[in-house]
Amino acid sequence: RNIVLRAEEGGFDNILLPSGYQLGLDTTAFAAAVATQVRRIKLLWATRMGEDWPPQLARRIATLDRILGPNAAGTGGRLNVNIISSDMPGETMASGPRYARATEIMKIVRTLLNGEHLDFDGEFYQMKLDPPRITTLSGKCPPFYFGGLSHEARECAAEAADVYLMWPDTMDKVKEVVADMTARAAKRGRKLKFGY
Repeated sequence: RNIVLRAEEGGFDNILLPSGYQLGLDTTAFAAAVATQVRRIKLLWATRMGEDWPPQLARRIATLDRILGPNAAGTGGRLNVNIISSDMPGETMASGPRYARATEIMKIVRTLLNGEHLDFDGEFYQMKLDPPRITTLSGKCPPFYFGGLSHEARECAAEAADVYLMWPDTMDKVKEVVADMTARAAKRGRKLKFGY
């Protein structure tokens, strides 16, 4: 709580709320509570795909977005979502299927939060569902942030994420990653933003 409040006082625009079993923090409960205490800063809420069910995730995102309130321009909310392609604690899934599952989840959640009827027949999820009654403030899915360096992670980001997160590196390596991810997204008719 104190870190988030100091970040807002310090003028930061967005802050990551990390998630992880070993961390021990329930990020959803923390995001909901701290959202009532901040007025301007955006929250980059991390959520783990191995621990969630897509329709519930869509409802959780919409609820957190509503609690957090509008952005400074009044054009939408202040919630951003950091997608983590994780296992369920105590289980292990190979990276290829794990990233494929995360791709499916992002597609499902985006469809529902964009207010569209879902008719999805994937490898991991098969469902037909109307969107939840509660929407985000904008009526659209907030940006999905996603990071990972493996081929599978990059394919997942190119297909379903909005912002590809990188780790600090030399300029030539960063340019190489940006060029690679730009090309992967373009093959799918998409554009990515980038962040650290």
